[in-house]
Amino acid sequence: MKDIFSVKDKVALITGSSSGLGLTFATALAERGARVVLNGRDGAKLQEVLAGFNDKGYECMACAFDVTDKMKIQKSVDQIVEKWGRIDILVNNAGINLRAPLHEYKDEDWDTIISINLTGTYNVSKAVVPLMIEAGSGKIINIGSVQSELGRPSIAPYAATKGAIKMLTKGMAVDWAKYNIQINGIGPGYFKTELTKPLYENAEFDAWLCGRTPSNRWGDPEELAGALIYLSSAASDYVNGHMLYVDGGLLASV
Repeated sequence: MKDIFSVKDKVALITGSSSGLGLTFATALAERGARVVLNGRDGAKLQEVLAGFNDKGYECMACAFDVTDKMKIQKSVDQIVEKWGRIDILVNNAGINLRAPLHEYKDEDWDTIISINLTGTYNVSKAVVPLMIEAGSGKIINIGSVQSELGRPSIAPYAATKGAIKMLTKGMAVDWAKYNIQINGIGPGYFKTELTKPLYENAEFDAWLCGRTPSNRWGDPEELAGALIYLSSAASDYVNGHMLYVDGGLLASV
């Protein structure tokens, strides 16, 4: 029988994949035989990750670009096509969070977070989707958050971008599903990463989160691999415009 969860030999571009959850996504795809394109803004750091992937025998390349730079995005897409001929999977993971009460928020920080988290997803998708339309197939996975549905103190701009990612995912599906492209999203809950270390090492927040989450614990980043592989493979060929929340039941609880 055909392995409907196979991503072997698929070409996958994962933005913001030199660290954090992006690196987890890139690793999950590479371990399963995908040809992975690593991305980040820090070229030196990206080369370190690339070297580690090469040491493990993964098929991979690195493209350093900022998701707000349309010219560099297109140059990188051209490089990927020159090497592998296509892009089958795009994971729009690049994003940032800048915390402050909304009434104290700096306008320049608002512009930065919108341009990276939301416009960056649009920019990279717009550069990649013509290849998928021409090929008659493709998978785009936008990384949202439980903040696509919920607010928290001091992160209103971040929540605004993640709510917009949910609706952009639906809009992309409406426009591009007819080309046999599936556009879906993953909405992670709270996972233990380097970025969340100050939160899970804070005893008060840790107790609150575990009490608030039905699974009564933080997520392990590797627990996102299943959702990623599902949405990247033929198993999800009739799934479109959907946000898959991987949150230990957080959104199911009040």
